[in-house]
Amino acid sequence: MVDRYGRVHRDLRISVTDRCNLRCVYCMPKDGLPAMPRHDLLTFDEITRVARVARWSGVTSVRITGGEPLVRRGLPGLVARLSEVGFDDLALTTNGMELAGVASELVAAGLRRVNVSCDSLRSDRFSAIRRRGSLTTVLRAMDVAEEAGLVPLKVNVVLLRGHNDDEILAFADFARRTGRVVRFIEFMPLDADGAWRMDRLVPGREVFDRIAEVWPLEPVEPGGSAPAERFRFRDGCGEVGLISSVTQPFCGTCDRLRLTADGALRNCLFSDREISVRDMLRRGAGDEELALAFREAVWSKLPGHGINEPGFLQPVRSMSMIGG
Repeated sequence: MVDRYGRVHRDLRISVTDRCNLRCVYCMPKDGLPAMPRHDLLTFDEITRVARVARWSGVTSVRITGGEPLVRRGLPGLVARLSEVGFDDLALTTNGMELAGVASELVAAGLRRVNVSCDSLRSDRFSAIRRRGSLTTVLRAMDVAEEAGLVPLKVNVVLLRGHNDDEILAFADFARRTGRVVRFIEFMPLDADGAWRMDRLVPGREVFDRIAEVWPLEPVEPGGSAPAERFRFRDGCGEVGLISSVTQPFCGTCDRLRLTADGALRNCLFSDREISVRDMLRRGAGDEELALAFREAVWSKLPGHGINEPGFLQPVRSMSMIGG
């Protein structure tokens, strides 16, 4: 599936729920958001059918997201069904709170990789940023996931100016000690509170400079269109990534489509344009019509997200409602 700018789309992010068991300050309000009615969510049968059409249309990689995907009951069963579709890669992004209890089951079902979100290595600050949960639980989940075979494990860190940007070197050291790939993510205008400001994000270039002052870095050759710039420590002790979605957009190589938990097909995190494949499914659409929806989403994709343009408006849906 090729868009008007020559980008070939091979990656699909599938959100299975808008619900989350945390209330991270960069994502959800303290008291949460109204949950989507359950009957509005795609069933596992519907998700699997859309995934089969996506695979037939050229998608080779799927990542399961949320909300927090592991709060969706029976998720290992969906993983098994998606694995049978035959994607080259099947991964999951999670906050880690429920991961330890199901890691082995997920691997047995066919999950290949996992990204775990962790925004502080200090227990008090972890609780302040996430408002719920515990750092101990997440660190243990990483250990259990690795023991189950979900390696190399990636750790996602959203940096917030004045909150956790003084832990950049601590996370770099964590990457060196554990062998886990720590990825520093710029704060994006997708928070439900609408409190995003440019001066609250920490630019990826600043992160690079601060780490390189202590441990020299060298680039890793990109392997496809992954959003992270990859750097290895020059002494061979690990790797870090920079996802600079705001200050250094990678829109020119973006190959992603997104399916929300309620069945809306989106071609960009920051676009409000959606095609409801749920409505198509429930009125009896055939696979050819679903495939056409994918091609329409790809063809209508803009050249960039426009965050740095004067007329940019934050999307109506926040991150938890779209799927990370």
